[in-house]
Order: sequence, then C-alpha cells, then structure tokens
Amino acid sequence: MNKKAYLLIIMMLLMVLSACANTSANSTDDVKIMRLANVVSDDRSLSKAFYKFKEIVEEETKGSIQVEVFTNAILGGDRQIFEGLQLNTIQGATMSTGPISQFEKHFTIFDLPFLFPDEDSAYKVLDGPIGQELLDKLPEQNIIGLNYWENGYRQLTNNVRPIETLEDLQSLNIRTLENAMHLKTWNTLGANPTPMNYGELYVGLEQGTVDGQENPVGNVVNSNFYEVQDYLTKTNHIYNASPFIISKPFWDSLTGEEQEIVASAADEVMEYQREVNRQESEEGYNLLEKKGMEIIELSEEEREKFREAVEPVYDNYRQNFGGDLLDQILSEID
Repeated sequence: MNKKAYLLIIMMLLMVLSACANTSANSTDDVKIMRLANVVSDDRSLSKAFYKFKEIVEEETKGSIQVEVFTNAILGGDRQIFEGLQLNTIQGATMSTGPISQFEKHFTIFDLPFLFPDEDSAYKVLDGPIGQELLDKLPEQNIIGLNYWENGYRQLTNNVRPIETLEDLQSLNIRTLENAMHLKTWNTLGANPTPMNYGELYVGLEQGTVDGQENPVGNVVNSNFYEVQDYLTKTNHIYNASPFIISKPFWDSLTGEEQEIVASAADEVMEYQREVNRQESEEGYNLLEKKGMEIIELSEEEREKFREAVEPVYDNYRQNFGGDLLDQILSEID
C-alpha cells in the first residue's frame, strides 16, 4: 500500500470515528472528543505540552471535553494534519509556521532567516498585536489560532565537514522543508537544498542522499540524527514558532465556558512548553556531545557574513509581499 492510500484510509477512519463520537456524545452525556496531532515524538516539548493540555482541559471541563493525543505523525504529516483541522477530523494541532504558510501566505514572514536575534524578541512580536493579527487570518482557512508555542531555533548538521565559515557551506546537499523561503535561503547561502519528508530524513542521511539537514536540536536528539551526522553548527538561522491551532468547526461547537477553558489552558501550556523547550535544547547539546557529535559555534564575524548573505531573501520578500509587516516587526525588535 502506498503512502497516499495509507493516509487516505487514516483520514476516512477519522471521519467515521468523528461521526460516531459526535453521535454518541449527542445521545448521551454530550462529551466532545478533541484529537490533538503533531509530527514529533512523545519526548519532544511540543508533545509533552499536549499531555499537559489534556490534563488541564479534562479536569476543568469535568470531562465534557475528552482529549486524545496523536504524536509522531501517526495522523500524517503537517499538511495532512492541517487539512484534517479544516475538515474537523482533527480538532487541535501545533506545527511550525513554515507548513502553515502554504495555506496562509502571511505566515511566510516568520521563516525569514535571522529575523529574531533571540527568543525574547520573538515572544515580543508573537505575543503582541502583530502575532495576533496573523492568527486572526486563520479563520479564513476554517481554523482558529490561539497562541504561539515554539519549535525553537533551527541548527545545521552534516556528515561532511565542520561548518565554521560561509565558505564551508558551499555545495553542501542539505535537506530542508518544502517551503519556498527555506529553499531560497539555502540557495542564497550557496548550499544545495533538497526538500524531503521528515519521516524519510533519517534514511536519507544514512544512505547519503543528502549530506545534512537543519532542525531544532530537540529533533536532532529525538530522531537519533547523531547516529548519521558528525557535526552540528549553531546557526540559529530561523526561529520556528509553532502556533497552537484548533479546528474552527470544533471551536464553534464548544460552549462559551468551554472556549474560555481551552483558551486559558492553551496560554498556561504555552508558558510551560517554552520553558521545557529551552531545557530540552540545553540538555540536547550536552547529549549530542556525549554521542560524539562536534558542536560548532559561529564567530560573531562569521554570523554577520551569514546575515549579509541572505539580504537578497529579504529583498525578494519585499517584492512579493510588500514591506509594511516586515518593517513593523523590525521596529519592534530594534
């Protein structure tokens, strides 16, 4: 059975389960089933946050909302999960802004390289009016955006050589997201980006289909990339926010009180998840060193060369999307 057929069967099964659950709920105690999905392992902070959310919501609603957690791409990749939210076969999810931008183009701005110099700058923008303005565009996609969790800064790993300078990066074959901004960034830096499904990445690295990849350190640890990669360079090239998003049909089915509980739980869990993610990153670097990976810190001089090299990416963004929103963000973090 090919992958598309497998995913189609999953989606059909979820639709049947959803219909059965709704019928059962309406005929008995009006219990609402909320399925949460992501593509990362149970060990990642984003998955731990799901279980925290489940605990809070089920307790606060006294069981009127039952939360089911599906991690590790069990219900499909980011695109399939987003489409499941639109169809209400999945009721909640978190994913990086890159996949979301394939549906709502304004989120593209968050994938500009070296946009946020640190987490506090990112939080200032995401938790303020600019972040809310973008979340407010999601109902057009039949989705409600509640807030921004985080996947963290993306780092570069490879199995060819230590990347200490921009010149070291030239012609390196790097797996990246199926995202135009990411592809443009790596092309501009002189690498050869290759889009690849995350579920196929370990084998691609093991077989040498690609030389390296870029992901938050938590993914490097939990996907065991250290087994097939020798070097990690702390590039911090893109900060990945991971919005917590809800199916609009499901949201509309909740009572006002239930909506308040879900929104409040999402905010509480956001703070928890960000803290756990920071701890996860710190511990991740220590573990990778113990596993034999060489961790490389870019000098500030080299980091500035990287920033200067991606200026054409910003020019391209302005040409395609205009500069108003970008200028607002830059003024917030100056």
